[in-house]
Formats: sequence, structure tokens, C-alpha cells
Amino acid sequence: MTEQTSTLVRSEMELAKAEIQQTVKDVGRGAGLFGASGVLALYGGGALVATVILGLSTFLDGWLAALIVTVVLFAIAGVAALAGKKKVQQAAPPVEATKRNVARDIAAVKEARS
Repeated sequence: MTEQTSTLVRSEMELAKAEIQQTVKDVGRGAGLFGASGVLALYGGGALVATVILGLSTFLDGWLAALIVTVVLFAIAGVAALAGKKKVQQAAPPVEATKRNVARDIAAVKEARS
């Protein structure tokens, strides 16, 4: 009976190992595709910026069109940076909850010992 149990456990572990290996491969492929999509999106963003500059240059000098687009992009980046900074400052450090829990646990242990 013990031998059958250990054989069963080994078989289940091998099955779990095979399933995990397949899952890791799939996740790796997915991550690679996700990374490639990010790179292509960056190229697309650059092409869009070039399109906007070329479109504006039909009404303005090329240097002025490029300057306007650059200023707008930096303004958007600044607003996003300030919003991100505000969110980070508002976030409580994750260890605060842990500190409270540990203090509560210590108090409970001390109370139980008394």
C-alpha cells in the first residue's frame, strides 16, 4: 500500500511538473508577444508624431510645427509625471499594515500568556 501511495504521489508530481513547464512556456511566449507589441506601439507613436508634424507643416514652417508638437508632448509628460507623483505620495507604505498586524499578534500572545 505504501509503495502504491508513493508511486501515485510521484506520478502526480510528474504530471504537475509537466503542466507547470507547459504553462511557463506559454507565459514566456505571451510575454514575448506582449513586449513586441509594446515596441511596435512605440514605433507607431513615433510615426503618429511625425504625421502630426507633417500635417502642421502644411500651415506652418516645419521647425515651428515640430516645436509645437514637442512642447505639447512635454506638457502632457509633465502632467502625467505630476499625477504619478501625487499617486505615489498618497500610497501608504505596504509595511504599515504588516506592522499593525505584528503588533496586534504580539499583544494577543502577551495577553494569552497572562
